[in-house]
Amino acid sequence: MILYYHPLSSYCWKVLIALYENDTPFERAMMEEPGVTEAWLTLWPLGKFPVLRDEARDRTVAEASIIIEYLGQQRAGRFRPIPADPGDALEVRLMDRLFDNYVMTPMQKIVADRLRPEDARDAHGMGEARILLGKAYAMLEERIGARQWAAGDDFTLADCAAAPALFYADKVEPMRGGFPALAAYLDRLEARASFARVLEEKQPWWHMFPYANG
Repeated sequence: MILYYHPLSSYCWKVLIALYENDTPFERAMMEEPGVTEAWLTLWPLGKFPVLRDEARDRTVAEASIIIEYLGQQRAGRFRPIPADPGDALEVRLMDRLFDNYVMTPMQKIVADRLRPEDARDAHGMGEARILLGKAYAMLEERIGARQWAAGDDFTLADCAAAPALFYADKVEPMRGGFPALAAYLDRLEARASFARVLEEKQPWWHMFPYANG
């Protein structure tokens, strides 16, 4: 299997966490490498990553959540991204959507705005994005509460989504001071071996992130 990715992409981190949870063997195809962009766009003309190419099954899989479910089906191991119980599975999928849509999306808007020239920045839009992040923090603070992981006792797809979303969001709209349950949860995520590995691997490129120094 080949993963087309960028080492600072939050959605690529989401898939890397799942791969590392099961020690799944894969090849890396990073955007900066010669020929990778062309191959990636041939596989997925929409130009979004991550993209997983499973050569053994002649199948291309896109969208982070779908890739993780695919890995759970084809390369099952100790990490099960989706629980067998239907009710538990719904909670995992809901939490996955909450992190992607209401934490990851406004965070990415804020980062993208910082990368624009000053005279092209959208102050009103950034205010709305920060308000949405605050609402998401409050909802997640209550919903996670005393849970060990995002959807309960087991590490799942929801946590793969939560780790990059919360890590990056805390850089652009700090939440550790006002949301103790969410902050403690982020601490647990950062201590998890799979995510700690992702965070270590990002270091050579971290200076490229516009909020790297606050």
